[in-house]
Amino acid sequence: MSIDSTPFHLDPDSSAFYRRLDEHRFAPTLHAQGAWRDDEQHMAPVSGILTHAIDLHEPRADMQLSRISFDILGMIPARPFTIDVRTTRPGRTIELVEATMVIDDRAVVRGHAWRLATSDTSEVAAVELDAMPAPELFPEWEASKLWNGGYIAALLGRADPQRRPGRTRTWLRSGSELLEDEPCSPTADLIRVVDTANGIGVRVSPTEWAFPNIDLTIHLLRDPVPGWVGFDTRVSFGPGGVGLTSTTLHDEQGPVGRAEQILTVRRLPLG
Repeated sequence: MSIDSTPFHLDPDSSAFYRRLDEHRFAPTLHAQGAWRDDEQHMAPVSGILTHAIDLHEPRADMQLSRISFDILGMIPARPFTIDVRTTRPGRTIELVEATMVIDDRAVVRGHAWRLATSDTSEVAAVELDAMPAPELFPEWEASKLWNGGYIAALLGRADPQRRPGRTRTWLRSGSELLEDEPCSPTADLIRVVDTANGIGVRVSPTEWAFPNIDLTIHLLRDPVPGWVGFDTRVSFGPGGVGLTSTTLHDEQGPVGRAEQILTVRRLPLG
């Protein structure tokens, strides 16, 4: 089905990425605007609002969201949408939940989240992921000097001065909340910026090459804490038009998980 081309006004005055219209419907604001096109949503807040919908679906205090994987099924128009959520694999200690964003009767993003039962494993807890220096130890970095769009404009950043194309350590946080007048979990608060990983350690200029990701997969070792999100990111391009952005994720307490994004890499036409 074709995308409705009727213009939709993105509210520039909201303090949030999204406004709730009813139980299942939401409207994006200017803060959710994409970096590649003005008429699309950025995948970072999209993944956040899908995570929030999953959090609200049959919540259980004894479960932790441990892996969430998003498939991007096409351009995500900057238009109102619905989110449909269902449990596809119920279980006492392991369950799978699916959330689908639908715009103009077309599924545009589908997320699958594994929830695992929690237990006390502090006796054997250990993390083999390298820590990052604290945010205040890095100088300020402005993503808006490289990328356009309302989502990018609201980001606050601090980056390793030794960063280079394809390799960076960067701390990010957004000045916008996820949803107007509605709190979100620390997990959704972290996930709503994770997709930015593909734009902070770019190997080539986005004015000469396109390298959008078509998925985002996040594994979490524990529940994160709100605040700055750290990205220890490496970007690799293969010789046949496919790339991979790999990130160790941090909160202000240390490494918290991993994120992977597969990329379609292509040269942009001249002019």
